[in-house]
Amino acid sequence: MRNVFISTAVILSLLMIGCQKSNNLNYIFATGGTSGTYYSFGGSIASIWNANIEGMNVTAQSTGASAENLRLLNRHEADLAFVQNDVMDYAYNGTDIFDGEVLSNFSAVLTLYPELVQIAATKSSGITSIADMKGKRVSVGDAGSGTEFNAKQILEAYGLTFDDINKSNLSFKESSDGLQNGSLDACFIVAGIPNAALQELSLSSDIVLVSLDKAQVDEILNKYKYYTEVTIPANTYNNVTTDTTAIAVRATITVNNDIPEDVVYNLIKTLFDKKADLATAHAKGEELNIEDAYKGVSIPFHPGALKYYKELGYNIQ
Repeated sequence: MRNVFISTAVILSLLMIGCQKSNNLNYIFATGGTSGTYYSFGGSIASIWNANIEGMNVTAQSTGASAENLRLLNRHEADLAFVQNDVMDYAYNGTDIFDGEVLSNFSAVLTLYPELVQIAATKSSGITSIADMKGKRVSVGDAGSGTEFNAKQILEAYGLTFDDINKSNLSFKESSDGLQNGSLDACFIVAGIPNAALQELSLSSDIVLVSLDKAQVDEILNKYKYYTEVTIPANTYNNVTTDTTAIAVRATITVNNDIPEDVVYNLIKTLFDKKADLATAHAKGEELNIEDAYKGVSIPFHPGALKYYKELGYNIQ
């Protein structure tokens, strides 16, 4: 009889453990490459959620970044994702990178920090304006990347196309190396500032940052609602001693539409409640700002995010 009692107790204990595990919220957070900001910052964000939301278990997963992340969300192979807000717009509307491929199983939660379109050139190239790029050797980022489309849109504002330049599709590091070894005249890099590759380059080579003109900035912002105008402060990079006018997209957290409203509400609320902890864990956490969190978003927000914004007095459609 005692053995029967023990066996029954063991079975009940196992059932209780199983129930507890089933109550856990196990989510995959698609980020970016292991050497980039998305992956490291995503890991810090996941840690904040896991430590402060009961039953939460978010795992930051290395990926190919924005475009891949949106496809992972759409296929239910990820639950949360870091994406650039411009790429998010392309996917939702089936344009540019996603031409003819409309993705709809995702919604926005918040934007976190600006990713600036930084246009660097060697001093010896003579490039001081986008118009000067005609006939020059220019890297526009990886083929099919958000950076390539950012470059295309900026060139178009100056009446240029990729046919007008000697185009290369190189990674940010390869682009920086190209400016250093003389195989490139200029490159487009979309990232937060300072960007490590450009910072390193500016210490060993004479570079300039190419400023955008007001007329072209206004044209771009009117046409593409996901951009904002920004300034790269003087001395962000070695020997670049004047401010640079640029445009930026924003790093955004998106979620699978199937995640419940209360869960998404807790995710965004926890980030703002624990902002100090997030800033300690990662430098990008310092840029989290409720006044900017909903800006530059051209797709629907998740109901859980809307609930949080409404609670704070922001009437977002």
